[in-house]
Amino acid sequence: MKVIFTGVGEAFDENLPNTSLLVLVDSQIKKRQVLLDCGFTAAHTFWQTSPDPMGLDAVWISHFHGDHFFGLPLLLLRFWEEERTRPLTIIGQSGVADKVLGAMELAYPGFYAKVAFKIDFVEARPGRDLDLFDLHWSFAPNRHSKPCLGLRLDGKKGALYYSGDGRPSEETEALAMGSDLAVHEAFGLEPIIDGHGTVDGCIDFARKTRTKHLALVHMNRQIRKMHAETVRRQLDALENIHAFLAEPGETVIIGCLL
Repeated sequence: MKVIFTGVGEAFDENLPNTSLLVLVDSQIKKRQVLLDCGFTAAHTFWQTSPDPMGLDAVWISHFHGDHFFGLPLLLLRFWEEERTRPLTIIGQSGVADKVLGAMELAYPGFYAKVAFKIDFVEARPGRDLDLFDLHWSFAPNRHSKPCLGLRLDGKKGALYYSGDGRPSEETEALAMGSDLAVHEAFGLEPIIDGHGTVDGCIDFARKTRTKHLALVHMNRQIRKMHAETVRRQLDALENIHAFLAEPGETVIIGCLL
């Protein structure tokens, strides 16, 4: 399982694209591609990053904040313009179809009716696991201002946990237990907005879940500008865990991380 950080920024970061991950899976049948979150800037970075943009199989939406799903209208319109015909699956919480179709109609009125490819909407909820695109999907709620689901993807060679936004919960700690890579929102050095994670909280999460590798994303733009090197030194000094502040375009292969 290859994970590409197409973006690592928070909603208002003018220098870093919105947090979004591209997951690539090689199976015996075909190559699979899944995009995790698709905010304002994510459609552009996806097209820059993907080895085969038209081969995207699915999009996961962790929650319905704009920096996590407002890029979908642009993505769908680009696929229409590129004459996509293969189906696309969009996975998210209850109401995902209404949210996406509503955003599409606001952004590009009338264009959804012109889309020539099938879009399958799949609703996710805790306790209802899915097997899609050679991956096992499982979900748990974290602590955010808007209902948000943490996601675990299990492949044949390892497991990825992705938090979306929010602080860890007992449920997400159980979900992420023993994962190979946890990608977690770390908005601040200490709590500055309710429902957002912290660097120390993410480190504690990784230790509790016995996660092998930890990547921090979605850091407040001012904190990242002023304190990125301090955070990197803190992460480098950790014992028994490999942790890093992710950069756009960075790629990790689960099972091959140092």
